[in-house]
Parts: sequence; structure tokens; C-alpha cells
Amino acid sequence: MRLIARLLLSALAFTTILPMIHGIDFHGNFGQALLLAVVFGLMLWVVDLIAIGVSAVLTISSFGLALLWLVPLWILGFWILPAIALKVVSDMMPGYITVNGWVPAILGGLVMLVIGMVTNGSSSKARKRIESRL
Repeated sequence: MRLIARLLLSALAFTTILPMIHGIDFHGNFGQALLLAVVFGLMLWVVDLIAIGVSAVLTISSFGLALLWLVPLWILGFWILPAIALKVVSDMMPGYITVNGWVPAILGGLVMLVIGMVTNGSSSKARKRIESRL
């Protein structure tokens, strides 16, 4: 159910919210926005895997010393991954969406990050675990 809600909210964001950001243009209808939401979700997954892989290689090759700068980088820069995914999707599918520059990509990525956080539901799972322990 959360997956359907995330896809619908992402498609709605592609059609309504993201075009309000100067530098992001959406060309299509709601069906194409659903396709774009699926591609964005897959691309975000790939970007996350690449970031985790690079972090793991750097950590192992430096015997853990890379964690001194990787941990603050992850804490401060977790919001940049949706921006990278949005920029890659716009480069892959310029007929559906165009993103002109990194500032609109970061703003659009923040919108998509908020949608992901709202539909994730991890906070409700944690709350249920806490309530069950009480």
C-alpha cells in the first residue's frame, strides 16, 4: 500500500509541485508521470547502491579511516542523493522532464525526499515497537 501511495504522490509531485520550481519542466500527462515515478524510484535505488558501494570500498581500503569524513558526509549530505537521481532521470528521459542545473535538482530532490519520508512509515513502526514494550 505504501508503494502505491509513494508512486501516486511522486507522480503528483512530477505533475504539480516540481514544475513550480524554476528550472524544472515536466512534459506529459499523469500516466507518463507514473512512469517517471517508477524510473525515479529505480534510479534512486541505484544511486543509493553506488554511494554505499563507494563508501564500503573507501572504508575497507583505508582500514576504517575514511569513516572520519564519510560519516559526517552521510549525515550532512543524505539529501543530495535524490537530487542526483532526479538529474540522472532528466538526462535519461528529456522528453518527459528537464532539469536545468543543480539548484533546481536539489530543490526537486528535497521535495522527493519529503515524499519518501512521509510514505516510508518507519516512524510508525518504531512507535509501535515502543508502545508494545510499555
